[in-house]
Amino acid sequence: VQLQASGGGLVQAGASLRLSCTASGRTFSSATLAWFRQAPGKEREFVGNIRWGDGRTYYADSVKGRFTVSRDNAENTVYLQMNSLKPEDTAVYYCASTTPGSILYGYWGQETLVTVSS
Repeated sequence: VQLQASGGGLVQAGASLRLSCTASGRTFSSATLAWFRQAPGKEREFVGNIRWGDGRTYYADSVKGRFTVSRDNAENTVYLQMNSLKPEDTAVYYCASTTPGSILYGYWGQETLVTVSS
């Protein structure tokens, strides 16, 4: 299983950015794909996720209303649309997938860095 994340960069506060995570190597129809982030000096935190099968999403309070997780079934890709970015959103972002038959995130992609300047 491979998760390929991309789309990070340097933006100013208030700007938007979209991250992509392309999945391959298994069927994800029963999986939940998520985005996590880790800011310098802080622990990794959950950002949001989407159930591949029905598209149901769930978000951390810190990003609710600003970030949107979506998926493209045909492309096996999950997106994280980030609007109204704040300096505190600066972090390395990861995508992850649950493993078959589990609620645990056993598959992780490489990081992509998002830097928001004030």
